[in-house]
Amino acid sequence: MKSALPLLIGWRFYRARQRSGFVSFISFASTAGIALGVAVLILVLSAMNGFESELEKRLLGVVPQGELLSAGQPIANWRQMLSDASTIHGITAAAPMVKMQGLVQKPGGFAGLQVVGIDPALEQQVSTLGNYLSPGWQSLQGDANHIVMGQGLLKKLGLKIGDSVTLYLPPPREAGVSTDIGRARSHTLVISGSFSVGGELDFANAYVPLAYAQKLLELGDAVTAVRIKVARVFEAPKLIRELGYQQQQMLYISDWTRTQGHLYQDIQMVRTVMYLVLALVIAVACFNIVSTLVMAVRDKAAEIAILMTMGLGRRAMMAVFMVQGALNGIVGCVLGTVCGVLLAQNLSVIAAFIEKLTGHKFLSADVYFIDFLPSRLELSDVLLVLGMALMMSLLATLYPAYRASRIAPAQALAAR
Repeated sequence: MKSALPLLIGWRFYRARQRSGFVSFISFASTAGIALGVAVLILVLSAMNGFESELEKRLLGVVPQGELLSAGQPIANWRQMLSDASTIHGITAAAPMVKMQGLVQKPGGFAGLQVVGIDPALEQQVSTLGNYLSPGWQSLQGDANHIVMGQGLLKKLGLKIGDSVTLYLPPPREAGVSTDIGRARSHTLVISGSFSVGGELDFANAYVPLAYAQKLLELGDAVTAVRIKVARVFEAPKLIRELGYQQQQMLYISDWTRTQGHLYQDIQMVRTVMYLVLALVIAVACFNIVSTLVMAVRDKAAEIAILMTMGLGRRAMMAVFMVQGALNGIVGCVLGTVCGVLLAQNLSVIAAFIEKLTGHKFLSADVYFIDFLPSRLELSDVLLVLGMALMMSLLATLYPAYRASRIAPAQALAAR
């Protein structure tokens, strides 16, 4: 019972303080500040987790995680490269590609895009593009003059599945041959399908059958690139270099950290900055706990003196005010955690509702790699934020509690 006495007295002091007008306001401000900081920090960390998840699942599922590109001469031994890739631990699959830059004609001008020739049977082993294709991989079978374009680009050009589109490709790079648009070769293709990955990929990429792309560039059985899929995306740079060093042909080596790495760095930078800013918000709120307890110690100097003359030790008195201050942090952390978790779990729905209500799009599809606000709540983030806020709240109680324990009972009673 004696060990529980500081808890009981601290709880009674906390409740009594709530009935004091100004002190009650300061107490409410500190609790609200901690709750707001905790809730927003959980929300921001969940949003950053969501962006990372979408980057890995959506963007890195479609764009090459690593690729070997021809450095002048086409890659004729790509089948051997696929075999070599299968022997490297960490590479889960590989597939050939024919990559070319082209223009599609639209009313009033041209739209540039990257056209990629793929083999559906091999591509579905390294890419999640099939999850976003309509009607599916069958539209890219064989060597027909079919093209699959992003829904964003189709909408921008005013086209639909079944329409014909004119594709302009530069002539082969030969000495004395110009590559301007006036000498570009035109090809008529039929839009056989569409995809909707979201973001800039829907505007910048198009896909054709591998055999048809080889015919367009007169490559025979050769390709211009080989892409790989890895078990762990951060090992892609090392694995693609290992595969490239095994080849006898001069090749360019590229991986997602070069083409899309800036997105990951931006996400990490925003995560770090927001974590620091919101941690400071929680720290400022905890300073209010210091102010509240300092005023409480001054108001209750006589009560402290009486308790100490009745036998309550200095450590127990210190524990009383630590309990009183910690309750602010606990209440704020609980409220903030509940609000933060609820908001994080429904962030996409809430953002979509606000976009519909205001008519303003938070993320533009032709600028960002996704066009919605993602969220992925992780228990480790919640525990980290909760632990940090509770620790700050507890540290904020130390000085006022120490001051309370150093009060001289005789002087306090005489002053009264």
